[in-house]
Amino acid sequence: MEYRRLGKSGLKVSEFSLGSWVTFAKQVDTSAAAGMMAAAYDAGVNFFDKAEGYEAGNSEIVMGEALRQLGWGRDTYIVSSKVFWGGDKPTQRGLSRKHVTDACHAALRRLQVDYLDLYFCHRPDIDTPIEETVRAMHDLIQQGKVLYWGTSEWNAQQITEAHRAAREWGLTPPTMEQPQYSIFERAKVEGDYAPLYGTVGLGTTIWSPLASGLLTGKYNDGLPDDSRAALPGYEWLREMIESAEGRDRIEKVKQLAKVADGAGLPIHHMALLWCLANSNVSTVILGASRVEQLTDNLAALEVRAKLTPDVMDAIEAIVQNKPAAPQRF
Repeated sequence: MEYRRLGKSGLKVSEFSLGSWVTFAKQVDTSAAAGMMAAAYDAGVNFFDKAEGYEAGNSEIVMGEALRQLGWGRDTYIVSSKVFWGGDKPTQRGLSRKHVTDACHAALRRLQVDYLDLYFCHRPDIDTPIEETVRAMHDLIQQGKVLYWGTSEWNAQQITEAHRAAREWGLTPPTMEQPQYSIFERAKVEGDYAPLYGTVGLGTTIWSPLASGLLTGKYNDGLPDDSRAALPGYEWLREMIESAEGRDRIEKVKQLAKVADGAGLPIHHMALLWCLANSNVSTVILGASRVEQLTDNLAALEVRAKLTPDVMDAIEAIVQNKPAAPQRF
């Protein structure tokens, strides 16, 4: 395992990290969660990603109990939460000062920790002034309850506005963004955010590197009964896979599998290493429902030398989706 700076901050995050969306509290109980977290930690993973919206907070409860059982030193790992979807009432949603603050306190209780290393705004909130959200995050940092704050699925303009508000009012700006990024999803990370890496020093903790499992090849011949797309509440994923775009991507996955085979790589290893090849990616968040699945994904690091420039070119020739360079004015 190697470690990268989270943007321009001094925080070092492991190249691969472990997330819990879909899995913890839905597919994985506390015992299994602790087993996977221990396997990840032993392999060098130091970042564990959460959100209040994952299984209505129950995912954080599972991770918190696992952390208590594992008993790691608090100075040896990084844990996050995200704020936006905390409940059905108006005060339980969005990025108002109240909800940002309440959600932080709730996450601390569920995770059984004294502070959050990373705290993300899970989506932009058009109903809350950006200064209000920035000030709420700044105050939590001043209180020692959060160390770094960031965004998830914001666009470059929104992130820039947050930095402008922070400069204007002497507040703490966001450090990182958590966008979707994979061979099939490149627009934000490679296009929209391109000017931000050198200006504000944006870090990225990317999610869905395997495109919700498409890049494992498991959907090439239909929807397996034990797949994520077959879970109740994830009908949207089934619809995405069965859409015209989904079918087109599956055909490309079949072509990508031939490239991977020629390079001596499983296709999912090639897809994970492709994400890591981008130096603007701080960490790739892995998801897993079994220890064996997690350790298999982590093993991609052992064969990174097989992702040669020729392999990268072959991938590009198949997907042909490289974003255009953003215009500069």
